[in-house]
Amino acid sequence: MNQGLYRSEFEHDACGIGSVVNVKGLKSHETISDALLMLSNMEHRGGRGSDPKTGDGAGILIQLPHTFLKEVTQRLGFGLPEEGFYGVGMVFFPNNKQLYKKCKSNLNKIINELGFKLIGYRAVPTDDTVPGSGALEVMPNIEQVFVQHKDNLSGLDLERKLFVLRNYATSILNSTIPGVNSAFYFASFSSQTLIYKGQLRTDQVLTFYKDLQNNKLKSAIALVHSRFSTNTFPNWRLAQPFRFLSHNGEINTIRGNLNKMRSKETLMKSIHFTDEELEMLLPITNSKNSDSANLDSMVELLALSGRSLPHVLMMLVPEAWQDNKTMDKKKKAFYKFHASLVEPWDGPAALLFTDGKSLGATLDRNGLRPLRYFITSDDRLILSSEAGALPIRESTIIEKGRISPGRMLLADLSKGKISFDEEVKDEVVNRKPYDSWIKKERLKLRMIPAPTELSFPYSTDDIKKNKPFLVTAKKT
Repeated sequence: MNQGLYRSEFEHDACGIGSVVNVKGLKSHETISDALLMLSNMEHRGGRGSDPKTGDGAGILIQLPHTFLKEVTQRLGFGLPEEGFYGVGMVFFPNNKQLYKKCKSNLNKIINELGFKLIGYRAVPTDDTVPGSGALEVMPNIEQVFVQHKDNLSGLDLERKLFVLRNYATSILNSTIPGVNSAFYFASFSSQTLIYKGQLRTDQVLTFYKDLQNNKLKSAIALVHSRFSTNTFPNWRLAQPFRFLSHNGEINTIRGNLNKMRSKETLMKSIHFTDEELEMLLPITNSKNSDSANLDSMVELLALSGRSLPHVLMMLVPEAWQDNKTMDKKKKAFYKFHASLVEPWDGPAALLFTDGKSLGATLDRNGLRPLRYFITSDDRLILSSEAGALPIRESTIIEKGRISPGRMLLADLSKGKISFDEEVKDEVVNRKPYDSWIKKERLKLRMIPAPTELSFPYSTDDIKKNKPFLVTAKKT
């Protein structure tokens, strides 16, 4: 929607981001509560409307809390499959009763059509006195939908099917039901992660979502975001975290990125998705979404296509490599190879990323957004857009520092370790022989021989004969 001087294509964010991770994978409520404390301490990084209770947006991403969800769904009369064998969608339904019913009915049909079994729904407990009047007026009906694939899939196989289901349902319901107008939305739909977010202030997330107050809700990863909308209107669905990212900054190449991606969508092929599924995923990016939301969509597509998250972030947000004469040849070959596949999404951008099994951080090559880290003796990695967002006992800090421009850090919970830039990227660039691929397959324009003759199908006589039809008559 364009209104007055506002143009949706110029949507950018300047926000607060942070995360708390138990590197050994130990799940606790403390991880969630500490992340929410960090979030509330970044209120100055978020925006507010004329109504001081209406925030620009805030939220938290956690690992899927299987034990907690199993208990609460049993009280609703339905059970859940084994952990990892079902998906949970955090759904924003339209708050209009008729549209809500139509969306839910159509969603149930699509769930069945795409090979899933509907397990049940759960209304997410909220305190509706918390949001400001502006946010409350457009607040969606928030529910969790539980599904299981009929082939009993798990892991990435299930994540890919959920990805198709989410994108297809979102596209169909928003485009075919009159009056919905993008009011139907999945904050998350995964077997690995769950997102609680909204058009809230940072200190309202905990009080609004009652689940977050329950000590039985546990996670080893908590990723938070405080949104400051610049050139944007606050929106429930554009609050962060998104499904893979929390982003502080703005993507200044966004218009070119969206145009390039749109031109490539019809060329997409994958061994992990059928042609029909790829068609259901379109459009991958959307000019109505923020730059952060579109970057998240690209990360999701590339990650579910078989790449690791560090690989994906190196592709999309590369470090400065072209004129770096000291860079390792294999790493430079990686960047050179991928430069022919996708254009850089240049910031400034500080990014936290996760798939529910690992969590990483990276800063784009401009390095204009702060991102600090702390490693503690109790196996925690704490990241935030500024120091002091979460009080930490000095005696527990083993190492602290900041993420430098173009650098990356990764906590892999399956290995129980933290890896820094060189180790993370060495593992990625050594997986494939990018250098030999470039030498063998790359073709430069100057290597193409110029044609010896110019072919033109018309003779001089033809041109003279048809001259009246080839020139524009001048008005006398």
